[in-house]
Amino acid sequence: MATVWWTGWLANNFHTSADMSKTPLTITMKLPEGFESTPPTLALGGELKSSICLIGDASMRLSEPMGDLEQELVYRHFCHSVEGLSMLADCKPKQLVIDKHPDYLSSQYGQRLAVKLGLPLVQVQHHHAHMAAVMADNGLPLDSKPVLGLALDGLGFGEDGTIWGGEILIADYQGFQRLGHFQPVAMIGGVAAIHEPWRNTLAYLLPIWDEVNQQFSNTDIIHFLNNKPIAVLQRMVDSGVNSPLSSSCGRLFDAVAAALGFHREAVAFEAQAAIALEQAASSCFEQETNHYEYTVNEINACLQLGWQPMWLALLTDIQNGIESKRIAARFHRTLIHALSRVAVCLCNQYGVNSVALSGGVFQNRLISTHLPLALQQAGLTVLQHQHIPANDGGICLGQAIIAAAQFIKRKSP
Repeated sequence: MATVWWTGWLANNFHTSADMSKTPLTITMKLPEGFESTPPTLALGGELKSSICLIGDASMRLSEPMGDLEQELVYRHFCHSVEGLSMLADCKPKQLVIDKHPDYLSSQYGQRLAVKLGLPLVQVQHHHAHMAAVMADNGLPLDSKPVLGLALDGLGFGEDGTIWGGEILIADYQGFQRLGHFQPVAMIGGVAAIHEPWRNTLAYLLPIWDEVNQQFSNTDIIHFLNNKPIAVLQRMVDSGVNSPLSSSCGRLFDAVAAALGFHREAVAFEAQAAIALEQAASSCFEQETNHYEYTVNEINACLQLGWQPMWLALLTDIQNGIESKRIAARFHRTLIHALSRVAVCLCNQYGVNSVALSGGVFQNRLISTHLPLALQQAGLTVLQHQHIPANDGGICLGQAIIAAAQFIKRKSP
């Protein structure tokens, strides 16, 4: 399904190369003003929805997303594409760029290739790349003022060694500062939490487990979780064994979806539970205007959005027999309310008037439509993706443009 969607989307938005044997770079965009002195820069993207980008000669050229590099055929295609580019006279890069995640196959391959070709290697933080991608997608020049960025996705390696994914940044092409984030919770079982949504529900409820287990024991989700080895899983979280902390927005979607019974036990493909949650919410979103409560606290000079009040109210709604679609809509309203409120406050505090939105969560039409409306009503300019996807299929552009901006800065008097 995803491949069909991408083919149709690309055909409607871009001219593709007639000679696919020469280059996989089928998407061409004009390089923003100020990047004229950029050397040829090749960025290798992430691991899911992998894509590559080459900038230079006044243009930005991207490949279509190739897929998940953990799949052998996709990885072979990725390697063949990159190696083919390095052999073409008009494509030879002067620097390589990779994601900072040490376990990404694209990053590991880039490290080896940089040594092989004797090229400088630049590492770019995942969510900074998201921000730079949407800035370049909107043609912002090199000397643009910083923007406030909302980077919402499944995961990206954070500067503090934890997994990020619900991030509020202030950023330009050359750097960023983390101003806020979602409450970090454990990914119980590590990668298993991506495939089994109930693990994320439990991760959010464990800090208040005694309360919810006593108060909501008659609900389906608490009954379901009590059939899991709660004590063992709690010890895993307490000891940090295979339970990395994550501020992921994607995992929050999974947690709420599982609580409402959407693909609770397991998903068959990425974001299946989140898609079901959005579909349920869409059926009554306009009529359901209420949102749940949440907290905003300053922790270590960084704002943190906390969801415990939301969970208690959400479980109360489940207990009272409120329809799942209405609860799903209230959850979406909660995210929109919280993010717009915090964004407006931070824009006022830092003198910023533009908000950039990027990350796979913005493929959710409710979020990508109504969050910008709330920000615009507050008088802010909103930057959204125009030509490339908001998900990881676009971060290669952000990686390349950041490396170019840093190169230009080093060479400037």
